[in-house]
Amino acid sequence: MEIPWITFIMIVLANYRLTHLFVFDKITEFIRNPFLTRKKISENETKKVPKSSIGYLLTCYWCTGIWCALFLGGMYLWIPTIAQYLIFILAIAGGQAILESFVGVNLKRTALYSEETKELK
Repeated sequence: MEIPWITFIMIVLANYRLTHLFVFDKITEFIRNPFLTRKKISENETKKVPKSSIGYLLTCYWCTGIWCALFLGGMYLWIPTIAQYLIFILAIAGGQAILESFVGVNLKRTALYSEETKELK
């Protein structure tokens, strides 16, 4: 089986975005919450931690990434006419997320540098 390189890149970007959606995004908190519990870290701080293997799976980027890859890859192989639309949308969102992370980090660095130079004057 041969997959065009652009399709492979799109599947990778789609997998990145779908994995991020399940592990980190607020919109999917309702899926993670039943499998998490709050643990007191310090007097003023609590953290959500897994209370089961499923909780661990849903908070582990590496674990969830494998399951998302199986889902997207399987969809592409068995029902490509439907998968192409999902992969296309998720790939655009994944690319945008990567660009936004890069730009956001650089904007913060620029602002920090600007503040530091003001303090030196």
